[in-house]
Amino acid sequence: LTRGTEVVVVRKAPLGDPIELLLKGYNLSLRKSECENVYVLVEEEK
Repeated sequence: LTRGTEVVVVRKAPLGDPIELLLKGYNLSLRKSECENVYVLVEEEK
């Protein structure tokens, strides 16, 4: 994950862990504890 990368939340597991993300054409699953280290800027929908 690098600055400026667009990230989309694909789905969350029933208990919220893990979370599946889509970025750069790849699906990535992260634990909630790992997501705590990721900072995002939410853009308004156009």
